[in-house]
Amino acid sequence: MEKRVRAEVSGRVQGVGFRMFIFQKAIRLRLVGRVGNLDNGNVAIDVQGPEELVTKLLEAAHSGPPAAAVSGITVQPLSLDMAARDFIITA
Repeated sequence: MEKRVRAEVSGRVQGVGFRMFIFQKAIRLRLVGRVGNLDNGNVAIDVQGPEELVTKLLEAAHSGPPAAAVSGITVQPLSLDMAARDFIITA
């Protein structure tokens, strides 16, 4: 079953390779969506794909790359985006 969520990751997640970490995991899992920095210092992940693979990506986001220190993740369900084809990094 396809699933799409928006996750906001807080903690030391900017300037530590977090976006690239999520991007690489998403590509390996063949998910679509985007990851980007937020003005408040958090990182937003909009991801869509098979439910079990979306769950795997979110589990990886709880730890992040070695230099990251994740303090929390909030997840909201979204409607599927039938036009999404790639996973990208935004500013």
